[in-house]
Amino acid sequence: MKKFAVSYSTLLHLRIPFSFFLLPIFLFSLGVRLPEDWLRVLLVFFILHFLLYPASNGFNSYFDRDEGSIGGLEKPPQVSPELYYVALLLDVAAVFLGLLISWQFALMLFVYGLVSKAYSHPAIRLKKYAVGSWLIAGIFQGLFTFLMSYLGVHQVGLYQVLDSEVVVPAVLSTLMLWGSYPMTQIYQHEEDARRGDYTLSYRLGILGTFHFTALVFALASTGFFFYYLAYHSWPQALVYLAFLTPILIYFFSWYARVRKDNRRADFHATMRLNLISSLCLNLFFLLLVFW
Repeated sequence: MKKFAVSYSTLLHLRIPFSFFLLPIFLFSLGVRLPEDWLRVLLVFFILHFLLYPASNGFNSYFDRDEGSIGGLEKPPQVSPELYYVALLLDVAAVFLGLLISWQFALMLFVYGLVSKAYSHPAIRLKKYAVGSWLIAGIFQGLFTFLMSYLGVHQVGLYQVLDSEVVVPAVLSTLMLWGSYPMTQIYQHEEDARRGDYTLSYRLGILGTFHFTALVFALASTGFFFYYLAYHSWPQALVYLAFLTPILIYFFSWYARVRKDNRRADFHATMRLNLISSLCLNLFFLLLVFW
């Protein structure tokens, strides 16, 4: 019997390490209330970061067919039909494994998968709508993913995630994503425009993207600070600000370089910002889980 083996090209396009940049939302949901079943936590983590997100990455890569750098891949290889089918297989596996958690969790996985496909599929291609794609990406990668993670980890029903203790941090997650999302597009203006995808970052321009991100990020950070004051404690609020410091230092130093030369808004600088942001936020949210 012929063995099935996924090609190296397909594995690269799944961009599994890129899931690290989406980990803060999951860890944030853990910090709201200490989980009781850590095996359930590990299963939800695996489903999201090794099945659902890679499926979304692979599916979108298949239809985007990028020739330039994309998130997590400086030189993406050519895509093949194998990538399309592997992405669908991972989506199906995520939903079926999700049923081990609950049917509500599996339903939310299915809905997330549909929305992520609409982002790049030519029949809908949300990506070509600057404001629409920004709004939807922020809502589904932020609020929706937070609620989905919380529901899965804490074994609660859909109605139980509507409590203000859960909804407020879920909304803050979306606000954080709305701030950071345009920065992920800042080095792709030429390629996106060539395909007719006039993203929010393209509309804002390079410096405009920095200004927009700084404004929304300031609003999100203020919201997080008062959230920790209201629902947790003032030491946690202050520690949150401390963990933001490396992100702000890099962001504004990069901004100063870009003001002198727009070419500094490139793939490598963007990935460094993503890495620093994710590392700081992951460490902070992980700390809160055991505070």
